[in-house]
Amino acid sequence: MTSSLKPLILWGVEHGPNPWKVAFALDELSLPYTHRIIDFAAVKSPPYTDLCVNGRVPALEDPNTGIALWESGAILEYLVETYDTSSQRLSFPRGTPEYFLAKQWLHFQVSGQGPYFGQAVWFSKYHAEKLPSAVERYVNEIRRVTGVLDKALEGKEYLVGGRYSYADLAFLPWFMIAYSHWVATTQPGMFADKVSLDEFPNVKAWLARIRARPVTAKSLQDKFLTIENLHKDAA
Repeated sequence: MTSSLKPLILWGVEHGPNPWKVAFALDELSLPYTHRIIDFAAVKSPPYTDLCVNGRVPALEDPNTGIALWESGAILEYLVETYDTSSQRLSFPRGTPEYFLAKQWLHFQVSGQGPYFGQAVWFSKYHAEKLPSAVERYVNEIRRVTGVLDKALEGKEYLVGGRYSYADLAFLPWFMIAYSHWVATTQPGMFADKVSLDEFPNVKAWLARIRARPVTAKSLQDKFLTIENLHKDAA
């Protein structure tokens, strides 16, 4: 099926975690795609805002169906419901408990992980005024959200159904920004000095398990090479 598909178009920025979340899903489903990486400034103006009126990444265009979407959670649901109904590499049969549990975790990720981890990054790195109380508030949310996952993973290898799914994949980019570098596992993440992954052994083992998967390892290496090539082109 995938050999007859036209490449999907994924729009993103260099280091934004949410576009890479979609890229990882496309890789898992063996879907052909073109990754168009644009400057941060271009996200807020046409022609990109003609595609995504919210001026955020990612956005996805699918020439096979004529559908264009933004919001990473909606894009993940679209991909699995359009292209993963038979093989179910990342999803579960419609109507089963696992089908709804995977949605539950995706909704928690897009509402409970992404926004708070993002604010932690903003107040730690980009906000003009140093506000230690804001940094503390959002770093504490990193700790809390990680604790939720750690409890959920007690005695389990993955979040839903005993196997890797889009529920697990959705959390990966922000956790890797917070705790460890994308490719160089010895390089600490942005908040590794404030929240130790050793406090959460189930999450630590889960992330190691995910990163050891061949498809994930290749996706991470592809991300590294894509960014490296961007810098070479700009030099």
